[in-house]
Amino acid sequence: MSEKKKKSKGDDENGSGKKRAQRSGSNVFAMFTQNQVQTFKEAFQMIDQDKDGFISKSDIRQTFDSLGRMCTDAELESMVSEAPGPINFTTFLTIFGDRVSGVDDEQVILNAFAQYDEGEGKCNEDTLKHACMTWGEKFTQDDWNTAIAEAPIDHAGKIDIKKWARTITGANEEEEEAAA
Repeated sequence: MSEKKKKSKGDDENGSGKKRAQRSGSNVFAMFTQNQVQTFKEAFQMIDQDKDGFISKSDIRQTFDSLGRMCTDAELESMVSEAPGPINFTTFLTIFGDRVSGVDDEQVILNAFAQYDEGEGKCNEDTLKHACMTWGEKFTQDDWNTAIAEAPIDHAGKIDIKKWARTITGANEEEEEAAA
């Protein structure tokens, strides 16, 4: 039996008894404290403008409109498409749980990089740097330096997208550990 299974559900990593547990299987609620779950529930209810128990593209549009930010249909569609289906509270919590844990599936990263693929699964470092520092949650120069530090770059300044995605997700480390 592993150490994690021996601890009681309410214990944190130090056994202090705080109500925070690691994500286990499909129980996304175990990733957060009760207060965090309540905060997410309040946010969900605020975004669910029509109070039908699901967040739709229309709900998101109304929420952003009320905050004074206009979104394009493409932006809204992108937000809604992050979920595998209708966005109920559990799905909403799962999306945030995945973001908080910082774990992106390798395929998600490959899909994000695909628009910069210049052939043979490689992208230009300068093109990707410009994109990361210009759009979305803009990288600072330090952010970019940290992100690119482990990138497999060839002599022509091209990043091997698949190898970099494996590095980012830790897939290479898992393979090395399995081989040891």
